[in-house]
Amino acid sequence: MFSPNIFDTSPSLFESELTGRMRIDDDCDTKSGTEMDAPSRDDQDPSQRPKRKRYHRHTHHQIQEMEAFFKECPHPDDKQRKELGCELGLEPLQVKFWFQNKRTQMKAQHERHENAVLKAENEKLRAENNRYKDALSNAKCPNCEGLAALGEMSFDEQHLRIENARLREEVDRITCSSAKYVGKPMSTSFPHLPGGAFNFETQSGFAGEMCGVAVGDLLRSVIWPTETDKPMIVELAVAAMEELMRMARSGEPLWVPGENSLDALNEEEYLRTFTRGIGPKPLGLRSEASRDSAVIIMNHVNLVEILMDVNQWSSVFCGIVSRAMTLEVLSTGVAGNYNGALQVMTAEFQVPSPLVPTRENYFVRYCKQHIDGTWAVVDVSLDNLRPSRISKCGRRPSGCLIQELPNGYSKVIWVEHVEVDDRAVHNIYRPLVNSGLAFGANRWVATLDRQCERLASSMASNIPAGDLCVITSTEGRKSMLKLAERMVTSFCTGVGASTAHAWTTLSATGSDDVRVMTRKSMDDPGRPLGIVLSAATSFWIPVPPKRAFDFLRDENSRSEWDILSNGGVVEEMAHIANGRDPGNCVSLLRVNSGNSNQTNMLILQESCSDATGSYVIYSPVDIVAMNIVLGGGDPDYVALLPSGFAILPDGPGLNGEGIVEIGSGGSLLTVAFQILVDSIPTAKLSLGSVATINSLSGKDQGGGHV
Repeated sequence: MFSPNIFDTSPSLFESELTGRMRIDDDCDTKSGTEMDAPSRDDQDPSQRPKRKRYHRHTHHQIQEMEAFFKECPHPDDKQRKELGCELGLEPLQVKFWFQNKRTQMKAQHERHENAVLKAENEKLRAENNRYKDALSNAKCPNCEGLAALGEMSFDEQHLRIENARLREEVDRITCSSAKYVGKPMSTSFPHLPGGAFNFETQSGFAGEMCGVAVGDLLRSVIWPTETDKPMIVELAVAAMEELMRMARSGEPLWVPGENSLDALNEEEYLRTFTRGIGPKPLGLRSEASRDSAVIIMNHVNLVEILMDVNQWSSVFCGIVSRAMTLEVLSTGVAGNYNGALQVMTAEFQVPSPLVPTRENYFVRYCKQHIDGTWAVVDVSLDNLRPSRISKCGRRPSGCLIQELPNGYSKVIWVEHVEVDDRAVHNIYRPLVNSGLAFGANRWVATLDRQCERLASSMASNIPAGDLCVITSTEGRKSMLKLAERMVTSFCTGVGASTAHAWTTLSATGSDDVRVMTRKSMDDPGRPLGIVLSAATSFWIPVPPKRAFDFLRDENSRSEWDILSNGGVVEEMAHIANGRDPGNCVSLLRVNSGNSNQTNMLILQESCSDATGSYVIYSPVDIVAMNIVLGGGDPDYVALLPSGFAILPDGPGLNGEGIVEIGSGGSLLTVAFQILVDSIPTAKLSLGSVATINSLSGKDQGGGHV
């Protein structure tokens, strides 16, 4: 038997040890202390009765010192045990077993705590499962208010079965672990269907522009879903997915050739085909439906991730999505991907002009992988959750089908179907908006195609021979593209009529109204410190969009319109192509001023174009900061004030052969710029700055010499 004086443990925990059994820790070697404590039976005198061992505990000082040492080193080696034993008057073996028992005691305490946590998680999962079962059994149809049969709102029934099977498996596993837990402590949380807490995700590219007030504006008209709403949301999502699949794959008579060479929806056939629908069209709203398709240079997995991640979605479609956030995730999907993912969102869609009101939508987004391997992502408005709500824009089932193609490509079929009150659209933009080209499927597909080409260019590992010599490394190329991406995002989120913008109208004689606003830049490393003034105006010019785009992006004609060049010669120092169109590129320009006392200035510029619109966006940059970026440094701390042009077609027109073609007529040109009016954030806008805006924003700006 071990001598009792080498133990210092709780009797309730170690009664077995006190009767002769020692509990051995899993990281210590088994070793008996019998030889040290008492002679063996063979060495004892048979006639002599064994002496009873004297029991005593370690002193308070010894325990205190070993407790302190345990906090620093719970696994002392032989040398440390010997030194500690000498200091405390103990044998090294006594020290060894005290630490061994202490570790065992701590492990037992941790096991009891983990068991309590696991039991709580178990009860939580059971309650969640029962709550969702009750909600599903009491679900009502949004059209007839009657009880919905579970087979009708299947989600697709297969998904519900998978979710319930997963929950049962989790409950069984947790119950088993709680009953006989002997392994290592668990460090991961158990998955469960989320509810109650909302997950706010804001677009990362706002660079401080989307403050709390802006978030409040976007959420002001949102009606938050309750627990009783969630079964209805599930049913709407399933019905919307079925409708999207048929809308995307059907031909005539549902879709007929339209005036703008795109498919047009036959509304009478639509009402006959989808009798169930999502409710009647509200009075005063105009129906707008379109469909388009394209082959995209991106695999289906990455495309689905872009659409289901609000930050990536807002960034890729920054010219269309001015603001977006995820309010609540009802399901994260199954099998480790987005199959079955369901999330409630709100977003604001724009045309790059302050003269076209944005369209705000509150909707549910549902992602599903179908039996044939095709992925589909569908949106449908949740405005019908409360019949009294008056919406200016409702989103009927809209979204896309993604089909995997060889070599990392995907075929995308996009459907846009909305009902909107667009009476506030400015007259010069009305033909474009009424044609469906401003917010339609072709704009989404063209933007996605162009952005995927840009992403492929940014991930290229080699430097093309066409790039100029100032970019000497792959890291420098990626940093320059990242800086340009932030510049474009900042421009797009600040040029439209978003409700986050406090635009003020200035009356400019002889031109359309100029919209201005001021922002205080204080803690944003991507902007210069002080008062930043933004101005934007839109007007029509009798020049085709392609010609206007080529003129504005050409550095040789820059001195004719850009006040930054100050009459100097503009030279291209770096050029990164990022698309099939030769105009899609990122450039670094240097202005060689005739004034020898003026330091040469650099301008970062990105130009991009597709069939639905073009952009030329630029910003002056500091030479020292740009040299850091070209060397592969972090571009997030380079201060930018983006300015530029958004060029849209004025609507469909006839080309020289009498064929309908987008952009064959004039152009709708939006000019926007930002200036630092004062380096002190508390300063106020002066009348001189307003006069400067009026002089810079006339019709000749960017268009007079085209």
